[in-house]
Amino acid sequence: MSLRLYDTGTRSVRAFEPLNPPTVTLYLCGDTVYAPPHIGHARNKVTFDVLARWLEFSGYDVVFARNITDIDDKIIRLAAEEGVPWWRVGQRNIDAMRRAYDLLGLRAPTVEPLATGHITQMIELMQRLIDNGHAYASGGDVYFDVRSLPEYGGLSGQRLDEMSETEKTDPERPKRNPLDFTLWKGSRPGEPAWPTPWGPGRPGWHLECSAMVTTYLGPEFDIHGGGNDLIFPHHENELAQSRGAGDGFARYWLHNGMLNLGARKMSKSLGNTILLTELAKRWRPVELRYYLVAPHYRSTVSYTEDLLDEAAAAYRRVEGFVTRAGELVGILPPAADVPAEFRAAMDDDLGTPQAMAAVHAAVRAGNEALADGDKENVGKALGDVRAMLGVLGLDPLAETWASSGDDAKTREALGRLVEVTLEQRQQARARKDFQTADALRDGLSSAGIVVEDTPSGPRWSLG
Repeated sequence: MSLRLYDTGTRSVRAFEPLNPPTVTLYLCGDTVYAPPHIGHARNKVTFDVLARWLEFSGYDVVFARNITDIDDKIIRLAAEEGVPWWRVGQRNIDAMRRAYDLLGLRAPTVEPLATGHITQMIELMQRLIDNGHAYASGGDVYFDVRSLPEYGGLSGQRLDEMSETEKTDPERPKRNPLDFTLWKGSRPGEPAWPTPWGPGRPGWHLECSAMVTTYLGPEFDIHGGGNDLIFPHHENELAQSRGAGDGFARYWLHNGMLNLGARKMSKSLGNTILLTELAKRWRPVELRYYLVAPHYRSTVSYTEDLLDEAAAAYRRVEGFVTRAGELVGILPPAADVPAEFRAAMDDDLGTPQAMAAVHAAVRAGNEALADGDKENVGKALGDVRAMLGVLGLDPLAETWASSGDDAKTREALGRLVEVTLEQRQQARARKDFQTADALRDGLSSAGIVVEDTPSGPRWSLG
């Protein structure tokens, strides 16, 4: 079976047929860098990292563009509050973003363009839209006329007469229709601005992506990715701009589901985010990656510490087999191919839950072979497991994670010691020996171990 992917544009799973094989062109909406990345951002980036890896494993040459939005209202506001140039806020968070994504084993995209580096291309795109009758200038702003494009709303499955306004209208810069969206924001006092034929200003969010993707991937490309919270208005507006300019744009639209904290999606704008750097104090980055890879990319994932603990334990079982197998047969390279059931799962719209089941089935077979001292089948299982984990970016012997092998053993030993200490503390509390219980807790605290008492028992993390 060849690769099939769920295309938001057609609301169906379609056979993937690239425009110019063996090259695949992939664009992903990147971060708006007014804050460091959180675990919700990571889910999106890990999803498309796995897609790129699977495409490459399947024989394609992937050209992967992932943009950075380095200018927007929040960046400007933060810079004003801190009394620093706007670009300093962006660069600080770009540095934090790259460190965090390196931590998770993300491969760098082929190109990672900055929005502010493509003002010329944005001006050219706006001019084409005005010439084609799809955009107009008003009071220094430039707007897209949504009623000029009959197919507007098709990507998100909405009718124009049922839509609500997504932007506030400035009476000094009137729109023809409240639903028209901003391509260019005319300059305001104290804000950065770039010159254009319609007056100085800065780009709107939607314009940036259309200009950057066509610069690096051409007027028509294979896959446009993003979170499903971007389908409307952002991706709908991107598509409208590009089609209005005469470009074919994306042939497939892929969207990952959200990572929720409680009943709400995790979002910087909602203020309910958990930074990757905070999570990495308790769970190893490879365990965080396992947690993000294991669910299907289109599903909604709930953030809970219990689920992260389960993911960490599952990964350690796989890692333990790889370690024990290597001790018996040596460090064998990954197999040249993956088992048929793993390939079938990945070709079926990146079915990582079924793919992970294939990994664990191979681990169980390998453990049985280990128990029997069957070196041949241990070696086969090890090669298969490493090949599958490599596709998912989880191979413990890959360079990304191998350097942390000693850390893993140290952490495992530390975990056992902490659990023994916590058990002793629980016993002391049960017999009301609070002096001993407090002393044990203080001892852990002095060693940098933070203990939190919860209804389900004590939890610990590295402080």
